[in-house]
This record gives sequence, structure tokens and C-alpha cells, in this order.
Amino acid sequence: MRIWRFARRLSQILTTVAAASFCSLGVGEEPRAGESAAEVVPAPPAGKTDVLTMKTLGGRLFWGDVEFFRGWRIQQNVFSKHFRLLDEADHRHASGTLEECQARLAEIRKERNLPPMQGRGVILIHGITRSSKSMKALAKAIEAEGLTAIPFDYPSTQVPVPESAEYLHRVISSLEGLERIDFVVHSMGGLIVRSYLTAHDDPRLGRLTMLGVPNRGAEMADLLQRNFLFRAVLGPAGQQLVSHPEGLISSLPIPRLEFAVIAGARGTPDGWNPLIPGDDDGTVTVASTRLPGAADFLTVPALHTFMLSNPAAVEASVRFLTTGRLRADQPAQPIVAAEPEAAAATKP
Repeated sequence: MRIWRFARRLSQILTTVAAASFCSLGVGEEPRAGESAAEVVPAPPAGKTDVLTMKTLGGRLFWGDVEFFRGWRIQQNVFSKHFRLLDEADHRHASGTLEECQARLAEIRKERNLPPMQGRGVILIHGITRSSKSMKALAKAIEAEGLTAIPFDYPSTQVPVPESAEYLHRVISSLEGLERIDFVVHSMGGLIVRSYLTAHDDPRLGRLTMLGVPNRGAEMADLLQRNFLFRAVLGPAGQQLVSHPEGLISSLPIPRLEFAVIAGARGTPDGWNPLIPGDDDGTVTVASTRLPGAADFLTVPALHTFMLSNPAAVEASVRFLTTGRLRADQPAQPIVAAEPEAAAATKP
């Protein structure tokens, strides 16, 4: 009896530690939820627009982008539903209704003689608990190719995945002038795109690079879905990361655009995390990333969080957008739809 109680207690401790690890993926970014209450403010009175230019106080987990233009973004607060206009340095230039923020952006465009957007844009979508700041290395590499990097923020821990996909839809609809739109996504960001494609489409969509996306569900979410810390920090979207056959992920469509998959791996049968089966990046298994229909597949020796700054992953991501291949000197390794599950779990 004592052994059984000890084993159960040890299991509870390990589960809690794992939950804390899963929920700390955003460490090292801007102020987190508890530090940003000052930015969650009531909407200004009707007919009045706050035009005070000031640095935001963080709180990105509580805002969703709805429009983008040359680094300028209009965001909506998930609680108060009011809007704010931010520049590239996260300085707020207006706060109020959507129409008021749009009017202020129109004034700025005229004052600064900003030309319409054109060419090719790449939307960067972060994972749960993170922000667009985590995609800086990718944004820099994309801009170096002459493409427009479009960082996308959404309230990942506050709303379900389909609701975040609606924020993405609004941003895509705002991208006037761009002739082509590609994506680079990390973790849950890939599920946001797949959810978007459930209800929407755009003829300008080109290619999609997925990094560490739990396309078949996250085994860590299966393990932790009933853990209080996991539920409290990751919110409703965290519950949708499970691999249940009747869950959200199982209902999402395979992307209609050309896409590639990059997985983090240790290169060993048991991977980095002993709590989940097979090779993994510490959070998502290699097998879970492998979505049939992918034009190419690649593993990199990186943990889940650090894939975004891994040179091989960044280089391969941009290469796929520009050439349709992840490797410069090797043929593509597509994931075919008829691939047996066993092969999916072991193929390098």
C-alpha cells in the first residue's frame, strides 16, 4: 500500500513539473499575463479617440491582430473589445473603435506618404503562450529575401483555436496590394492556419512551412489536460491540443496550399522527453508533426521552443518558401497519404 501511494504521489509531482515545463515556453519574451494588467483598460467613451503616443505595457496575450500595413497593426482587446493602433516599435498611436483606429492609420499613411503594399508577404504565426517576438529570427531571414514579414499576434491562451483563426482571417483580408501570401508557423500556429482553411480561402495563398506543429495532437496535452496548472495557463486552446479522435485537430483539413513539415528531434528512439513515446522535441513527437500531403519533411536537432532560432530550421523554412524544397542539395521527402503509422513514427 505504501509503495502504491508513493508511486501515485511521484506521478503527481512529475505531472505538475511537466505542466510547468509545458507552460513556460514563452519565458524570455515581453511581460506576461500577470504583468500587463495596466494595458487591459476599458474602451474610451464613444466618439473619443485616445491619440496619446506611448509605449505599450505588454499584454500581447490579451490582444489579437485584425489589420496590418507596413509594420503598423490594429489590434482588438479580447476582454474590452476596443481597438488600438501600434507602430513597428509597439508604440500606441490610437485607441478606441475600429473605425477610429483605421482613420488614424489613414492619416499616418498620408502624413508619411507611405505607398501601398506590394509583392509577396509571409505571415508568421507563433504557438500557444508565445508572441510574434518569438519569430524575430525568421522575420529577419524573410526580410533578407526581399519578402514582407507579417508578424501575427493572437490571444492564444484566452480563446479557442477557431476564434484565433478568425483574427487571422481579418488580417489576411486587410493585406491589400500583396500579390502572394505565404506562412511560417510554429506549434499551435499551424493549427490556426488549418482552422482558418476550414471556413476561408484566398487565391493569393502560396506556401506554408510548419515547425513543430502537433498535426496529430500533442501527447503532452493528453497527459496534462486535467492538470489545474495546464488548464489555468493554456486556457481553452490548450484543451484542443489533445490527440483524441473526436477532438478539434482530427477535424481540421489538410492544407490546400503547398506545405512542408520541420520537426525537432533528438535522433534517438525515446527522444528528449521520457513522458511521451518515440523521438520528440520535448513537447511534440516527430510522429505527430507528420501530416500526410506534405511536399517535404525534415528533422532538426532542436527542442520545441528553440526551433525558432535554430539556424538549420530558419534556413530551411525560408528555402521552402522560395524554392519549394527544405534542402539545398537533396531531393524532397514528401509525406504520402498512404504512409503506414509505423513508418510515420520511425522515418527520419
